Amino acid sequence: MGKRHSTRPESLRLRLLWRLLLPLLLLLAVDAGLTYQRSLQGANAAFDRMLHTSARAIANGVSSHNGEIKVDIPYFALQMFESNAAGKVFYRVSDEAGRPLTGYEDLPPPPRRDAQAPEAQFSDADYHGESVRLVSLRVPVRDMLTLSNRDILVQVAETPESRHDLARGLLLGSLLQELFLVLVLLLIVFLAVGRGLRPLQRLSAEVSQRKEGELQPLSVAGLPGEVLPLVEALNLHSERLQRLFAARRRFIDDAAHQLKTPLAVMQAQAELASREAASPEQRRQLAKLLATSRHAGHMVRQLLQMSRLEPDNGQTMPLQRVNLAQLAREVALEWAMSAHRQGVDLGYEGDETVWVNGNPALLQELLNNLIDNALRYGARAAGGVVTVRAMAEPRPGLQVADNGNGIPAAERDKVLLRFYRGRDAAEEGSGLGLAIVREIASRHAARLRLDDNADGGLLVSLSFPPADG
Repeated sequence: MGKRHSTRPESLRLRLLWRLLLPLLLLLAVDAGLTYQRSLQGANAAFDRMLHTSARAIANGVSSHNGEIKVDIPYFALQMFESNAAGKVFYRVSDEAGRPLTGYEDLPPPPRRDAQAPEAQFSDADYHGESVRLVSLRVPVRDMLTLSNRDILVQVAETPESRHDLARGLLLGSLLQELFLVLVLLLIVFLAVGRGLRPLQRLSAEVSQRKEGELQPLSVAGLPGEVLPLVEALNLHSERLQRLFAARRRFIDDAAHQLKTPLAVMQAQAELASREAASPEQRRQLAKLLATSRHAGHMVRQLLQMSRLEPDNGQTMPLQRVNLAQLAREVALEWAMSAHRQGVDLGYEGDETVWVNGNPALLQELLNNLIDNALRYGARAAGGVVTVRAMAEPRPGLQVADNGNGIPAAERDKVLLRFYRGRDAAEEGSGLGLAIVREIASRHAARLRLDDNADGGLLVSLSFPPADG
């Protein structure tokens, strides 16, 4: 058989967080693009105003005297240029004929100006392989002597690094704020989902703490509406199981009554017939019939007991504090007469009190099967010895030892299976005795071991958990 690989189930809380995180990150990316565009538009508007202010400041420093134009660039305009550390700034002042008066002579000319154009024109141009934003301002200059007006052109250009830096700074601040809000939102969702899952956790704890065989309906108080259909379906399933288990128990009880009674009658009739039989051959045949009926009755009783011990039979097993030592003495005493008839020395030794949590009826059945097996297989010859022990230390335990042939080590796991009989088993055996012992031990969380007895034979040991209280 291939090895099974178990995978840890995915958390509903983490699954919800992942499914929220991906759309939020997508929205954050879209918003980042839109925010950058808005930031760039704002930066362009701000720097365009600064270009216009610089051009106006330079225009205010232009004067004309007797036809000669002088340009005196104010310190304010130069200070604005120097403050723009990220980008490069270029300027030019030219007369109405386009002749440069000062600044960068090869600065690109302004676009053609129509009658509707504003006083200041903004345009994008290429200057020495670099993209620049250019403002062109046409202003009239009045000559102080001739009192005539002459038009001059003031141009200021700037590379876009400063604008992009400002837009990126605004974008970064916005992204940090939005990322913080996303993290806060995920934390709120994480806590809210955890709080919302508390009813499911209470439901899970209620189911896990139930004892074996408990099929009462689950409580729906405080559960969210989305979970109610699941709980109602589980309750309906439990109700169906209860009906199935009840029908199974009725069948077992009916089978016990219908099978045990005819077998008992057959056994009684065979005993009466053997007393009245005329020939020895008839007596031998009737003796075989009597042995077969006893064997059948024993097997039926064990089969019914095995069926009642099935984990899925729906029957609860109430536990109580039981003095295992007292119970072992009483069961050994009940078997003493049968052992004496077989010439077997059956005795008890051990502590006076050994407390365990158990079901008295099942523990009595366990002892009956162990002693019956020991008498049948372990000490059939005259002079056999079977010893029942109960001890409190180091753990509550029970032992049944015989001085028979024992069980080979290779078969000790197999004899605990149903209907398995060893090579040396008696013909009348059913192969269910130790299987029943194993099931009862499992019901009591006891550890079952088969070992060699120190005096020869088999030693069956059971170790129980300490009793509560």
